[in-house]
Amino acid sequence: MQAQYIHDGKQVDFTPDVDVPVGSLVIQGDLVGVTKRDLKADTLGSIAVEGVFDFPKDPADAETYTAGQKVYATDDGIVTEVPDGSVLLGKVVDDAEPTDNVVRVRLSQ
Repeated sequence: MQAQYIHDGKQVDFTPDVDVPVGSLVIQGDLVGVTKRDLKADTLGSIAVEGVFDFPKDPADAETYTAGQKVYATDDGIVTEVPDGSVLLGKVVDDAEPTDNVVRVRLSQ
């Protein structure tokens, strides 16, 4: 059997166990995505697995993030430069200073 095209893959199906609000980071193994609308529990929806998003960073994080840098996400959706115990989120697309509240990231799978 040959591979069969299904869709462009910019978003993938996701059925949450609980209600998930818009803008939530969803981590499924090494697959990360973001909800683009509120999703109800046990109802088929989707998560964006491509795109550029602003993700929160810990206010105590004194790091400077630079464009092109790989960043990771903790289970609660906080950006970190530390890969241990986190999942690859993507690459920074706009420098973020220690005083910034968010880091702009292009999702990478």
